Amino acid sequence: MRLSQSIVLLVVSNLLWSVGANAQYETEDGYQSLFNGEDLSGWVIPDGDNGHWKVVAGVIDYDARSEATGDRNLKTAAEYGDFILKIDWRIKEASGSYDVPIVLGDGSYLTDAAGQKLTIKMPNADSGIYLRGHPQAQLNIWHWPVGSGEVYGIRNNPNTPPEIRAGVTPRINADKPIGEWNSFVIILIGDRVTVLLNDHLVLEQAKLPGIPERGPIVLQHHGGPGKDGKLKPASSLVQFKNIWIKPLER
Repeated sequence: MRLSQSIVLLVVSNLLWSVGANAQYETEDGYQSLFNGEDLSGWVIPDGDNGHWKVVAGVIDYDARSEATGDRNLKTAAEYGDFILKIDWRIKEASGSYDVPIVLGDGSYLTDAAGQKLTIKMPNADSGIYLRGHPQAQLNIWHWPVGSGEVYGIRNNPNTPPEIRAGVTPRINADKPIGEWNSFVIILIGDRVTVLLNDHLVLEQAKLPGIPERGPIVLQHHGGPGKDGKLKPASSLVQFKNIWIKPLER
């Protein structure tokens, strides 16, 4: 056997061992797997999707082109209350450029002297995770300077009190570049969420007004093709893997 082949086999062997060891560790720690790496068992595929939410090479893959006429999100069949959720995700590529605002630490926008939002044009894609199936309690996955993990539906609501708006705004941008894998650890207890992104604390005990007591985990569709068939900017070109949940009894 050639040396290069030996190296490849060693790398693959180590990778398989680490995946198996991680699965054993999660199971021993009380986690349940939400994705078997083979198919979408345990998930509700949108009616009429036509194969755009699919499994490719052991990961959940989405191309932002679901043909469903209604809800185009992918969600778990089961519902959950309090939990710790671990999930890896990556933006495969940007679907175009987008004028992105700059969000300040208190959740407000940076503006010019006339009070107009300042934006910068940058490549972007957009998805997210709805906690307990609630669209307003969505942890964003995107390429904004504020970083992933923010709760846009609450932060961007003008009726949100300042202290709550600041709480759902990430402390830092902990995202890796487009194309690289990221890891969320999401801890939801009652109406409070704490989020780690790539081992960085981005939200701490952030309040989520209006979140229901139970609901599914939802992976968001965003954007999609326009009339010309081309994807709109900030479409959901995303993948997910290593999805584990640990229900927390109250």
